[in-house]
Amino acid sequence: MNYSLLSLEILLTLLGVGVLLGDLWIPASARKLIGYGAATGAGILLTYAIGSGAPADGTAFGGLFVVDALSNYFKGFFLLAALVVLLLTVSQSDTIKGYAEYCALILFATVGMLFAASANDFVLMFVALELITVTFFVLVSYDRNRSGSLEAGVKYLIMGALASAFMVFGIALIFGSAGTTNFYEIAAHQSTLAKSPVFLIGLLLTLVGLGFKIAAVPFQMWAPDVYQGAPAITTAFLATGSKAAGFALLLRVAFSAVPEITAHWSRLFLVMGVLTLLYGSFCAIAQRSVKRLMGYSSIANAGYLLLGIAAVSLNGSTAVLTYLGGYIFTVLAGFAVISAIAAHTGSDDVSAFAGLGQRSPILATGLTVSLVSLAGIPPMAGFFGKFLLLKAVAAHAGTERFFLVALLAACVGVVISLYYYFGVIRSIFWPRSVADLTVIPVDGATRLALILSIAGVFYIGIFPNSLVVGARQAAAGLAPQTAVAAKAPAAPAHH
Repeated sequence: MNYSLLSLEILLTLLGVGVLLGDLWIPASARKLIGYGAATGAGILLTYAIGSGAPADGTAFGGLFVVDALSNYFKGFFLLAALVVLLLTVSQSDTIKGYAEYCALILFATVGMLFAASANDFVLMFVALELITVTFFVLVSYDRNRSGSLEAGVKYLIMGALASAFMVFGIALIFGSAGTTNFYEIAAHQSTLAKSPVFLIGLLLTLVGLGFKIAAVPFQMWAPDVYQGAPAITTAFLATGSKAAGFALLLRVAFSAVPEITAHWSRLFLVMGVLTLLYGSFCAIAQRSVKRLMGYSSIANAGYLLLGIAAVSLNGSTAVLTYLGGYIFTVLAGFAVISAIAAHTGSDDVSAFAGLGQRSPILATGLTVSLVSLAGIPPMAGFFGKFLLLKAVAAHAGTERFFLVALLAACVGVVISLYYYFGVIRSIFWPRSVADLTVIPVDGATRLALILSIAGVFYIGIFPNSLVVGARQAAAGLAPQTAVAAKAPAAPAHH
């Protein structure tokens, strides 16, 4: 067993345990040190992940765990998201009960995301998703004194358990028909397995679980309620790390395990993408809660990403990965501001952001940059991500009318999003009335998190080449390794 391949996961787990133990000796008056220490540890691991110290490509646990360009691509973003979220917790370290446990749960959820990025087997995929989901059950309902948080936790628990049941039943059917759960071994025999109704039903049930994770129609109903009820910092991590983990697994399954079946199911992904982006866009129009608006925005963005998967091409997969890279920075910038406003005012209603341009210029700038990027306006990261996705869809529009319809629907979604995003921006800078012009203080940790996020949004938008090159390399590695697949045992015959 080559344990060096799991070095990131092992070190991050030890960091989480260290945070829990550190709480025993660090006095309550110095509680912020826990958050700073956890963020520093995540930053060191991020540097290690993107530097020469990162593990070399290979597999472990008999092929269940794989390290390749795709896993390394996602792991960097997961650690970055954890770093920013941990910085955001520092400003609320005095108000979060069980602060060390909260930070440790964020780290353990990140461990689940790292395993998800390297999952090369349906069993490890399920275990990684359960580690992510179970930690979020606790994080979503962490504010026990607020009924909204508890309600969100219960909804997430019920829907998450239902999605897990679908997934584990689907995996059982896949194993029963294929005789294996390894992605490469399944890919070697997918032509035969595609004729098995049991295998196809199992694959569909597994996609139900992944559809829940990414909040795609018709499995999206939990997202707005959970986004609104959960603590803002939890929502930030849920909207970035958890969603990206879902798409990492969806890409693995679609293009490493069953690429031929994915090509036949292209229209299924296309229909899901169109319905998801239109549902999220139209429902966001009437929202007054900014967190709930971001929930519907998250649904709409999942729809755009599904269009990239439906393209079933290297350009489509590259566009999905590029979009996710910019999306993480964009959403973190927005929720850094939402978290600060919610902590100061106790509300996330649009009226709470009225006059923010006068009350805190840096918070106003951060939220504006986030919303403009989500709307897809240059020179923000969101523009380039949407451009690549629409370009991948447009490449099929000339020969396939379904893609032409999807392209038009995506353009409609973009136009609608301009209305609800700029409605919030108008309240920030040009409110109809402002009852309170009290200056909102911004601590150093939140300021640092905002600067990192804003810088990422502009850097990716203005200099996207490095991210695109990395995304293309990661997408190119999605094809199953024929050398490994060739060694797979023959799938059992079915009649």
